[in-house]
Amino acid sequence: MAGEKVAPPFDAAPLADVPESSAEPIWRRLIRSQEFWISVAVLVMGLVVSVVSPRFATSTNLSNVLQNFCYIGILAIGMTPVLITGGIDISIGSILGLCGVALGLILQADFPLWFGLAATLLLGIALGAANGALIGYMRLPPFLVTLGMLSIARSMALIVSDGQVVYSFGRSEAAIFAIGGGRLFGVPTVVYAMFASAVVLHWLLTMTRWGRYITAIGGNQRAARLTGVRVKPIKVSVYAFSGLMAAITSVFLVGWLGSVTNALGQGDELRVIAGTVIGGASLAGGYGSAYGAVIGSLLIEELRNALLLAGVNPFWQGTFIGGFIVLAIILQRIQTSEEED
Repeated sequence: MAGEKVAPPFDAAPLADVPESSAEPIWRRLIRSQEFWISVAVLVMGLVVSVVSPRFATSTNLSNVLQNFCYIGILAIGMTPVLITGGIDISIGSILGLCGVALGLILQADFPLWFGLAATLLLGIALGAANGALIGYMRLPPFLVTLGMLSIARSMALIVSDGQVVYSFGRSEAAIFAIGGGRLFGVPTVVYAMFASAVVLHWLLTMTRWGRYITAIGGNQRAARLTGVRVKPIKVSVYAFSGLMAAITSVFLVGWLGSVTNALGQGDELRVIAGTVIGGASLAGGYGSAYGAVIGSLLIEELRNALLLAGVNPFWQGTFIGGFIVLAIILQRIQTSEEED
């Protein structure tokens, strides 16, 4: 009605009453971050295991730890934007497997390496984008959509490979082995790929609108939509990014293993989610970092290696990893409660 006083849609506090985030000392922000304490845990565990088992600190074992964790690290880098938006991708291991099988069959048919790599990366992007389209445009639950994709991709890997193992890669065999199992300055090539992926993701999250948009979506999707963020295509892009990272990982795994089985990537979903969440990414959405994905994945691999050296039954690995996930969620909940208070 004319002359009626309309209340503002949001309560606004005076600027003087709003604390500046920069007023908090850097050291305090550092010790409150989950990434910091996971980094400390990696160092402490490494020192303790080195004392208990001298084999841990040998160059051969450390090289194996470094190489093994990179595969989970690249997948965790792909998972991070998905979790930031409040979603989840449990199909990432199956997409890796199907991409690996596709690459092996293409190279076995004696197609050029560039064609095999391009087809593999495009397949990973397409599968991830399919997840994102169903989640973003049809508003289906991420868990159920990616659960369906997990089954579809794993089934397709069995169908196209006819259950057979691919050992021969035609004229590109030496090249794919060099990519996956080669070394540059004594360091496995996959290490460079993982750190390059981490740098790219860090730049995307901190220096681009895309990074700000996915954080906004994870924080409050409705508010993000009202401010003009195109939520649906952004969701498609984060799942496509996850698929791309799965495809990249498959290229390095195929070259390192020297063969392709339809079980490639099976069960990696748990370790990837564990590494990402332990590294500080919130399952509720709104936060995650490239460094957290890397350091969390390193802790998972360090723990796995320590258990093997200690002679612990490998079947216990899932128990320890699951326990770390629950502990990370509890710590996140405590931190959130303190911030709300």
